[in-house]
Amino acid sequence: MQIIKSFLLGIIQGLTEFLPVSSSGHLVIFQKILGFNTGQLTLDVFLHFGTLIPVIIIFWDDIKDIVLFKKDKHHLIYLIIVGAIPTAVIGILFKDFFTSLFESVLNTGFMLLITGILLYLAEILSKTKKEIIDFKTHNAFLVGLVQSMAIIPGISRSGATIVASLLQGLKREDAARYSFLLSIPVIFGANLLELFDVMGNGLVGLTWPVIIAGVFSSAVAGYLAIKYLLYVLRTGSLIIFSYYCWLVGFMVIIWAGLF
Repeated sequence: MQIIKSFLLGIIQGLTEFLPVSSSGHLVIFQKILGFNTGQLTLDVFLHFGTLIPVIIIFWDDIKDIVLFKKDKHHLIYLIIVGAIPTAVIGILFKDFFTSLFESVLNTGFMLLITGILLYLAEILSKTKKEIIDFKTHNAFLVGLVQSMAIIPGISRSGATIVASLLQGLKREDAARYSFLLSIPVIFGANLLELFDVMGNGLVGLTWPVIIAGVFSSAVAGYLAIKYLLYVLRTGSLIIFSYYCWLVGFMVIIWAGLF
């Protein structure tokens, strides 16, 4: 039964990590629904590592050039470093506070409403003119600052970074590309620290088959989510995700109030 629950949570994590609807918020909600209490933090860490796999596959050309420190990627590398700093600093300083927020389903519902509002505003207010080469230090720092707020369950990391980029004039596909590449050091760094903690305490009731099932499903679902979001940004509107966040947010608030 735990393998099935882990597989389902992996699908949820993979889809919602990159679609702008908050993976942490959905994990809080579905862990409550599925009653998955044993080893929650441990499983979350592995699921997040699973979602890095599709980013590496889809953006391999960019990542390879970044690793090789090619000249035409120097500016992008700089922007990624600048964008990652606020999240790292705030995450470390306020770790205990943000961890406590994962206990509140009601708070998650309200944060989903805010995510929906941000996506709606970005869609109707953004004027996409800049390419990634035109992004400056203050632009990347602001994206990183907004991204740090996505530690709160219900605030979407991909949504926050894409919204912040669009409102600063970055083209839609460049905004998505920067968001996904920025997710690599942020997700890897944050969850590496958590991994040291959870491995020190053992797997806390989880088995490797349970973990592998979740990692596999999160990687496959994450791949599909990235491809779909890139398609939406090319041909559609982010407002569809606003409607989804508002619907789920209101449902969660009502549910939390009743139970």
